[in-house]
Order: sequence, then C-alpha cells, then structure tokens
Amino acid sequence: MTKSKTNPEVDAFLGKTQKWKVEYETLRRIVLDCDLNEEFKWMHPCYTLGHKNIVLIHGFKDYCALLFHKGALLKDSHGILIQQTENVQSARQIRFTNAGEIVEMETILKAYIQEAIEIEKAGLEVEFKKNADYTIPEELQTKFDDSSHFKAAFEALTPGRQRAYILYFSKAKQSKTRVSRIEKYVQHILDGKGLND
Repeated sequence: MTKSKTNPEVDAFLGKTQKWKVEYETLRRIVLDCDLNEEFKWMHPCYTLGHKNIVLIHGFKDYCALLFHKGALLKDSHGILIQQTENVQSARQIRFTNAGEIVEMETILKAYIQEAIEIEKAGLEVEFKKNADYTIPEELQTKFDDSSHFKAAFEALTPGRQRAYILYFSKAKQSKTRVSRIEKYVQHILDGKGLND
C-alpha cells in the first residue's frame, strides 16, 4: 500500500473501529491497489476517480460490504452484487462476514472495481426512475390540492428528496398513518428540507 494514497481520516476511522477492522483493512488494501483516491465521506472510506465516487467500504451488524455507487451498471458475471432494498436504483453491494471471504475473492473484487472505473471513465450513468413513475399517495395529493403553496414547496425539492418523501409516505399501510406522516413533515417540506435533514 503506497502511503501517499492513504487518507488520514480513514486512518483515524480504522484506528477507532473494532467491528470489521480486519475486513475493512483488507478491503482498503485491495481498493488502493486499483489506483483510486481515498477519501472519507458519509463517515466511511470512499474511493474516487476524478471526484466521482466508485466504491465505499461500510459495515452493518451482520456483514461488512464493498458498495459500488454505479453497481447497477456492472455485468456481475459472478452473481455477487446485492441491491440493498428495492428502492435503491444505482448502488450495489458485495457482502462479507469475514476477512477470509475477502481474500478468496480478491481477484474478482479487483475485476469488479476495474469495471466500475471503466464505467466512470466512459461517462455512463444509471437511468433513474422519474418521480412521475412513483404513485403519489392519495393523502399527499389531497394535501397538494388543498395547498398550492405546499405543492410548490414540494415540487421545489430535489428529485431525491421528493422520492424519499413519496416512498416514506407510501409505506404506511393505513390512510391515517399516511396523513400523520405528511402532517409531521409539512414544515420540513415548506422549509425546503429533506426527510432526514
């Protein structure tokens, strides 16, 4: 591992990490062998090419993962990429439960990383579903009909923020819960904030 490629913020993160420490260090070594820039974003080691995110190393309770930001565009010839949830459109993960799995897959991982680099160099983009492709919950539509000011504020949000709200409101099974969720976030939306801001 070339010292000039490492990032002090990632060093500090790894120094504090207890769970998945060996796995993170193994993944870091593999990714750095692929000539990517090491950054620290979203509280995790992130690897970029010309300021474009390629892969991120992160961990959860039951597994750690290498997340490909444009994983949906990878060929996945080994059938190892996982879509975290049905609503994730671009990113895909390769999950691990121990360092041995990572070491065994090193050659495959490097091939996937190289493919992700080539996708970025080619300027390929994931075609996202448009917000118009999502069903607006009836309760949200009613709120739009009742307040043009609220509707304008919602439409002024970024597409990602709009999508997050639509998905969150839609997940509620009962109408009264959907209404309650919408009411809870009215001021957030009027203030131009996203669901988690």
